[in-house]
Amino acid sequence: MSVRHALLALLSEGPKYGLQLRQEFEAGTGEIWPLNVGQVYTTLQRLERDGFVESDDAAGEGPQKGFRITAAGEDELVLWLRTPPDLASPPRDELVIKVLVSRLVPGVDVSEVVQAHRRYVVELMQQYTRLKEDVSEDDVGLALVVDAELFRLDGVVRWLDAADGRLKRHAAGRAETDSDADPAGPSLPLRVRRRAGTTKPTGTTGARR
Repeated sequence: MSVRHALLALLSEGPKYGLQLRQEFEAGTGEIWPLNVGQVYTTLQRLERDGFVESDDAAGEGPQKGFRITAAGEDELVLWLRTPPDLASPPRDELVIKVLVSRLVPGVDVSEVVQAHRRYVVELMQQYTRLKEDVSEDDVGLALVVDAELFRLDGVVRWLDAADGRLKRHAAGRAETDSDADPAGPSLPLRVRRRAGTTKPTGTTGARR
């Protein structure tokens, strides 16, 4: 989440002070992502340093200090809005890493790990579904956030189901391969078997003169 660009977007409506920006940010995002007022002022200071906002120096550093967006800030905001996020590389997803690592831990049932996380995600989806039913038609910001989260969680459940199926097929294939192996044990290398007289060299025909 880019707090700096969210603040620039709010300032594009007109000059505002720090506490007002925090309140409007939380209201606009359905209060899903609480924002610390200290983070707001730190971000504003960096934006001012970069020339994207200007402040009313006469107001000092108090809560009523006003900020306004600059022309450079408007250009930065438009560029950010029109630039797609970097989706080329998969994010380092903790859930994906847990499933991958669980395959390496002795005594851990990967399917149980998958199902435990699936139950948790489904419960979250149920909570967001109930929240969606209570969202007012006028609270568009919260509705958009809830919709996005439901779609994201639905994708997580789909991946967990696909992962569980793939892992089970892989385990079944390995079990079938093991059952087809020589019951006498692993086969000796060809050179060793030849020296032991358990096989004839390829191309040998008839009796040796």
